[in-house]
Amino acid sequence: MHEGSAGAEALSLTKAADHLIEECRMVLPGVQALFGFQLVAVFSDRFQTALTQSEKELHLVSIALVVVAIALIMTPAAYHRLTAPGLVTAHFLRLSTRLLMAGMPMLMAALVIDAYLVGRLIDGARAGFAIAAALLVVFVALWFVLPIVSRLLRIDPSSPP
Repeated sequence: MHEGSAGAEALSLTKAADHLIEECRMVLPGVQALFGFQLVAVFSDRFQTALTQSEKELHLVSIALVVVAIALIMTPAAYHRLTAPGLVTAHFLRLSTRLLMAGMPMLMAALVIDAYLVGRLIDGARAGFAIAAALLVVFVALWFVLPIVSRLLRIDPSSPP
């Protein structure tokens, strides 16, 4: 390991893998909890009576997005265990990072869809759409724009030049 500029420190492959797996562990419980709430909602009377058939199908799409996000987020652990449990490679880190990042837009879309449905039930379609749009902007800004801008402006010393 060596010291980088502005206090950044390069990580060994093992430490980088530990950080990546920890990030997956942090995201996964929230995604699984969301999945549980999505499933429970289907069995409520209000779901059956207050949503249109199209909205019920939209909720099903949201459930499918969460399931795919769970699969993507859990894949690094399964992949590592089945390919090289005693070895950490740069390939594993790249693949795992891509899998985790592929799950985030799916999670974002599922949350936005469900926020729309809840907003629609509480205050009508216009409110549901406004809430969903606002949340979409927040997610995109925080999860994608902020890191890209930080990297481009080199605000984060860990961002490559």
